[in-house]
Amino acid sequence: MTKSKSSKNPTVLELFAGVGGFRLGLERSGWKVKWSNQWEPSTKVQHASSCYMRNFGPVGHSNEDIRIAIDKHLRGEQLIPEADMIVGGFPCQDYSVAKSLKSSLGLEGKKGVLWWEILRLVSIHQPKVVFLENVDRLLKSPANQRGRDFAVMLRTLGDLGYFIEWRVVNAADYGFPQRRIRVFIVAVKSSMKKAIKKLDDSYFVQGLLPSVFRATSYEREKRFLLSDNPQEISDNFNRNSSSTPFLNAGAYLGGEVITAQAIPTTSKSTAKLKDVLFPDSAVPKDYWIHEDALPQWEFLKGAKKLERTSKDGHSYFYSEGSMTFPDSLTRPSRTILTGEGGSSPSRFKHVIRTRKGYRRLLPIELERLSGFPDDWTKYDDKNQMIPDSRRAFFIGNALIVGLVELIGKEIKHRYFN
Repeated sequence: MTKSKSSKNPTVLELFAGVGGFRLGLERSGWKVKWSNQWEPSTKVQHASSCYMRNFGPVGHSNEDIRIAIDKHLRGEQLIPEADMIVGGFPCQDYSVAKSLKSSLGLEGKKGVLWWEILRLVSIHQPKVVFLENVDRLLKSPANQRGRDFAVMLRTLGDLGYFIEWRVVNAADYGFPQRRIRVFIVAVKSSMKKAIKKLDDSYFVQGLLPSVFRATSYEREKRFLLSDNPQEISDNFNRNSSSTPFLNAGAYLGGEVITAQAIPTTSKSTAKLKDVLFPDSAVPKDYWIHEDALPQWEFLKGAKKLERTSKDGHSYFYSEGSMTFPDSLTRPSRTILTGEGGSSPSRFKHVIRTRKGYRRLLPIELERLSGFPDDWTKYDDKNQMIPDSRRAFFIGNALIVGLVELIGKEIKHRYFN
């Protein structure tokens, strides 16, 4: 394992890099990225990787399937350097609330299996720290064994010698202008000097994530053990239960779990959607919604009960509640989704109303809501403009840069000073 010679710039390997949100937050908190990887198998044109290289340069960046990259490393065909920390917002589609329960396949899904590539690289390099991000659905996946996937992750990563903690965070609770809920996972080598050696109630005072994300209280605290056999966990953990045993905060060490429901200490100075907006005069014409299209937007965002027919011919009613329309300017925005781009009416796209009328959000406004610099996603590495729909897709896939910065600062302060 490479030793960090200076506390100024501990080093990072960045997996599933997207357009670089992790890197932005970590560089702001004093880290240096040595190697990054971004590959999207579903698209021929690798816009995200190209945008990443536009902003950070091509040196140390890999644009190929992470499985292939690790295989090449093991064969000696290319080097994935060692680093102090491995990070990644690993693909979440198989856990996402945007998918139905039946199609949320968790670790068995095509992208869920990428967990095993993270674990493989961690086992090869044994970094001091692993720092991951995912949708909070991860804690209760899959539907017929709530929490099984997360239990397997805890056991398999813990078996490599790590103390692991997690926290579900709504960015708006901590002052950011988007109500984006994600789970952050930090694993530290148990052999490190300042790593927690015993799991008890003091974790919720002394833990890294409780230090970053203050809570007014921790409720419904409980402890339980995980089998030492990952296959046993996979086959039988929490089978047929309707709820996950993993609450929104907790830690794992040596087979033991402690978890509780954190009640966040919310920020008194939360940013609002209106804080990121361009003046009406600077908004292009195609972002304004013509009054003729408003009824369709209102229908899609309203409460409804629709009769539908399944593939086997069974009729049923599909119901959904109403959404705020237009979106409030005096609150943080809703979560930005990958389908935010494009002019067609949609239930999930943001629509605001100003003195001039109704409009969609600009890519630059979406960037600001996630903490990216203005026009971060505008160009690729060939200086070609990236379509607005792709830019919205990138931000829908991205994390809140400021949250990474907060966690990165605490990791560096606690373990690398």
